Amino acid sequence: MRVLQIIDSLDAGGAERMAVNYANALGDKIEFSGIVVTRKEGVLKNQLGDKVAYYFLNKKKVIDFKAIKLLKNIIVKNNIDILHAHGTSFFTAFLLKTICFKIKIVFHEHNGDRSNQSFFKNLPLFICLFFFRKVLVVNKQIESWFHQIGIKKASYFPNFASLESNDTQKTFLNGQEGKRIVCLANLREPKNHSVLIKAFAQLNLKEEGWSLHFVGKNHQDFYSENIIKLTKELNISDCVSLYDSKSDISNILSQTTIGVLCSTYEGFPVTLLEYGLASISVISSNVGFCSEVIIPNKTGLLFKSNEVDDLAFNLNKLVNDIGLRTILSTNLNTLVRDNYSKEKVVSSLVSVYKTAINEV
Repeated sequence: MRVLQIIDSLDAGGAERMAVNYANALGDKIEFSGIVVTRKEGVLKNQLGDKVAYYFLNKKKVIDFKAIKLLKNIIVKNNIDILHAHGTSFFTAFLLKTICFKIKIVFHEHNGDRSNQSFFKNLPLFICLFFFRKVLVVNKQIESWFHQIGIKKASYFPNFASLESNDTQKTFLNGQEGKRIVCLANLREPKNHSVLIKAFAQLNLKEEGWSLHFVGKNHQDFYSENIIKLTKELNISDCVSLYDSKSDISNILSQTTIGVLCSTYEGFPVTLLEYGLASISVISSNVGFCSEVIIPNKTGLLFKSNEVDDLAFNLNKLVNDIGLRTILSTNLNTLVRDNYSKEKVVSSLVSVYKTAINEV
């Protein structure tokens, strides 16, 4: 079997990390595993394994004939059976299908807010879906929504996390050991970093030696400017650090005590699985698939999205109870390894590919 993942960039986002994870994991399982990036390279390129073939299209516009022709050449040269399109790359995959009829396309929807978008915003996707063999979605809610609009070939497919890396980058977190709170999320909506800043300040954790660390793409825009402004207004700027995109996630989490996810919506956040593999205690907003991974008072704590007081209440519980942190982190690690292991998910994915290839 010969499979090519396609993704628009290799910035450190959820869909991008999953595309890299699949490419790496398949390298040991199938005859050929590759990944093609359409628009922009990024820090995740450093995480690609030696057995993964890498290609870059350098696509400059929505319909870029030169890029599509290059993609077709890659498909033909490597005799690709399956093109696995992640997120917004679905349109490039569709364009390829118009000139490369035999290719089988599996589309992977990572957008947890898809069902809340307007019909007209989703219309390009609806049209393209008719040309795809399989549609994989990251939680049951999105699966149900696809079925309701008549896309019966959509099915839920779990993510998995991997902290394996070939990267030599070494990030050192500021702050006191044992008192670091990390949020792995790009600096943009709907990641909602401000609610964590407010909760941190409300608990006066600065005076207790705790520090806050945001690891994710910083676009140097209005969103990040507001974060910096808020930390100054609340007089905690000296204990809040922004690190931009990083690829040495395992190294970063080894320096972390508490992991937080604050999003107002999510599909299936890989971040929670990474927190689990790193055996740190977790607080998450109760959105998307999060409650399937974070079981209150068993594998972590949940708070109502966008409610500062609720987050502060739960954060205070973890900060002041080492025993609770140990129990939650151990249970989460066990849940992730038992239910979202690389071996189990990749085996299921290979079965999906085989079905797509054999369908008439």
